[in-house]
Amino acid sequence: MTRTTASRPLLERITVAEGEGRAIQDAATREVIGHAPVHTTEDLDRAIAAARAAQPAWAALGHAERSRILRAIADDIEAEAEDLARLLSREQGKPLNGPNARFEVGACAVWTRNAADTPLEPEVVFEAGASRAEVHYDPLGVVAAIGPWNWPMMITVWQIAPSLRMGNTVVVKPSEHTPLSVLALVDVFARHLPSGVVAAVSGDREVGAAIAGHEGVDKVMFTGSTATGRRIVESSAQNLARLTLELGGNDAGIVLPDTDVAAIAQDLFWGIFINTGQTCASLKRLYVHESQYEQVVQALADLAASTPMGHGLDEANVLGPLQNETQFQIVSRLVDDARARGARIVAGGHPAPALGPLFFEATVVADIDDAAPLVVEEQFGPVIPVLAYTDVEEAVRRANDSAQGLGASVWSQDLDAAKAVAARLQAGTVWINQHGGLNPQVPFGGVKASGYGQEFGVAGLKAVAAPKVISY
Repeated sequence: MTRTTASRPLLERITVAEGEGRAIQDAATREVIGHAPVHTTEDLDRAIAAARAAQPAWAALGHAERSRILRAIADDIEAEAEDLARLLSREQGKPLNGPNARFEVGACAVWTRNAADTPLEPEVVFEAGASRAEVHYDPLGVVAAIGPWNWPMMITVWQIAPSLRMGNTVVVKPSEHTPLSVLALVDVFARHLPSGVVAAVSGDREVGAAIAGHEGVDKVMFTGSTATGRRIVESSAQNLARLTLELGGNDAGIVLPDTDVAAIAQDLFWGIFINTGQTCASLKRLYVHESQYEQVVQALADLAASTPMGHGLDEANVLGPLQNETQFQIVSRLVDDARARGARIVAGGHPAPALGPLFFEATVVADIDDAAPLVVEEQFGPVIPVLAYTDVEEAVRRANDSAQGLGASVWSQDLDAAKAVAARLQAGTVWINQHGGLNPQVPFGGVKASGYGQEFGVAGLKAVAAPKVISY
């Protein structure tokens, strides 16, 4: 948790000696990259205490100065972008190219600048003669940022940049699977900030369990599973911390009749297979009208078979491994179950051990029942079940038949028809002729079991602030 400078090589700044930490492996080869520090609940207590002590002075700097510092941090992220991307590629598994490691690091700079540049002025909510009521937004205090392993750097920036802009201090808890990427990112932030304003606590499940209900925490931002999100809600009863929860999804897409399949095929493919399918808001169930069903299935199968997969540092690859053994086993189980049920495996369908121990072929599954676990559960891997429908009413009903509601998409040449379907889908975001595209100015969040609270833009700044009404 000590502050460092950029003069030493990246891994030296964030790793510890072999006997002092936990080995972190290359996701593709399982070779050891370095050793992450293993912090304790006592380290967490110290980090939160330091954050509380630093917060008043940080808030007192004002929006203009905090924004200036965030812009400098964004510049520094760009200056170290290649080293950060190569570390991310090895630890998480995503290739350098395509919508992957370099893309993620670039997004970190973009979202940091956006947090700095988004205006948030006091809002006049009532005015009559000399009477007036304004809503101002004050810092909350200490924000706990608990991140996932699939987009570890980008999602951490989504949590910490707006928090810092609004005058909060932040304690970051990275995933145990990808701590080095987050430690490297926090290192860049910390070198521009007063001591205590941001810190990363790289601990085990005990540390994770302690952070949400910690008496020194005022806000928890969490991205991860619904099961863990429920435990965070329970823990927050201890300190009444405010919550933003992004709990993943089982996103549905609906291809309407008469869609130009050739025109949408690439966008459809990457809506599914971005980050090798390991994205909360990627497309995970695809409903296609029976008139175009085989055409869509074959288009996706052709792309799955031809898209390069392999080690992320190979510039030719754009698909990588599953990040960890647990996720590899989940994907394998779901595909094996689909095969046993008689589903048609049109592309892929098997592990790819020649590439590495955690690689699984890009897989397209057709003729599968809605009740199959591959359809009901979030697979979080390079697999898509494609399901036929006969009328739009049926497609909407089946798409909404899920406990989760993060994202959804509608694909059509008829914008009015697509908008009419989008209005009836139960999701926090519905995209038309795209899936998963995010904009730092556009609010993002889920409904149902996909969590609550919004991030990005003005809504994201308000989510890490305490509204105060001043009436006179």
